[in-house]
Amino acid sequence: MKKLLLGAFVIAAGFFSSANAQIQEGNWMVGSSIISSRFGLNTGAGYDIALQPKAAYFIKDNVALGGYVNLGISKVTKGSPTAFDYGVGALGRYYLSPGEQGVDNLLNHGRWFFEGNVGIGGRSIENADSTTGLDFGVGPGYSYFITPNIGIEGLVKYVGRAGFGNEGLNSNITFNVGFSIYLPTSHAKRIANEVK
Repeated sequence: MKKLLLGAFVIAAGFFSSANAQIQEGNWMVGSSIISSRFGLNTGAGYDIALQPKAAYFIKDNVALGGYVNLGISKVTKGSPTAFDYGVGALGRYYLSPGEQGVDNLLNHGRWFFEGNVGIGGRSIENADSTTGLDFGVGPGYSYFITPNIGIEGLVKYVGRAGFGNEGLNSNITFNVGFSIYLPTSHAKRIANEVK
């Protein structure tokens, strides 16, 4: 019971912390793009939906490094075969400070960021050839904080795969909507030590 109360206290304390504290050194970001629509730049490319969980640790203020997993399913047309996309790799984020490089926040409770990733991924198509290769991507995003520690995010990203199998370079522009939870680990550790 004591651990349950401590956990609830840590979460509540996180929600009421300063709005600027979520992207400070020592914190964690855990989230996912829950809707991803992709419009292909290559001939014959189409539309797909993906779930992209990610986690990152803030190595310094405004800079986070971590990893991602990509799981998606797609069909080019109604009669086309189903394709399954997968990937895993490293990601990095840089959050712009208000007024930095002439970029002001559009909203008082949000932050612009740039995200980049690199990893291994592939595509498996039913009754057809599959490929695995180097996944990479980069693009801008915006996180609107509905509480000091929960952000709803939009991200536009150029993504590509340099295939080692039956495909060469395949590239797309993705439009992602998701959320992230920012966990103030240093604050949580201090509260846990005080309770002991």
